[in-house]
Amino acid sequence: MHVSVMFSGGKDSSLSAILLEPFFDVELVTCSFFLVSVEEVAARTAEKLGFSHRVIRPDISVLEKAYEMVMQDGFPKNAINLIHKSAIEYLVSDERVAYVADGTRRDDRVPVLEMPDIRSIEDRHRVQYMCPLRGFGRAAVNELVKQHLVIEEGLSEDVIKADYETELREMITQRHGPLKVKELFPVHVQSQVISRSKA
Repeated sequence: MHVSVMFSGGKDSSLSAILLEPFFDVELVTCSFFLVSVEEVAARTAEKLGFSHRVIRPDISVLEKAYEMVMQDGFPKNAINLIHKSAIEYLVSDERVAYVADGTRRDDRVPVLEMPDIRSIEDRHRVQYMCPLRGFGRAAVNELVKQHLVIEEGLSEDVIKADYETELREMITQRHGPLKVKELFPVHVQSQVISRSKA
């Protein structure tokens, strides 16, 4: 069986792929609007992990709508969730995709799909949606990461990643400057996967 795992190059999506590996032929999938070269970052990380990788490119109007949302809300949660849902909808519109997964953890608020959205996607597209880390909290995930991955961590603006936030930040920076990004996005730590652990 084949599964498409939404992939940012971070520890959660990487760990989800590793957990699914014994049961599925894993393909990593990165969403890019080609505003920033996030697909190159993701492709390099996927190669280090030993998984196939491809890029999907939803219409730029999705990013524009997310931009308008974050500017109106004053925070990024709803905007990032919109991009996530749109990316998954785009991915599962491919009839070859039967199983799709992401790196959502139990305590995540962004990006997540709500249960009605999951059921709707599964019913309309005849796919199965999985979150291998959904039952795991942050501490448990960190323990699994220690066993399976070598990572670097840093503040969002310093870590090169292929997540939805990267291109949303870039659009805001281009239109309003970096200070607006700092105003809208809370400070938080992100991870970038370097390789699998040799332990």
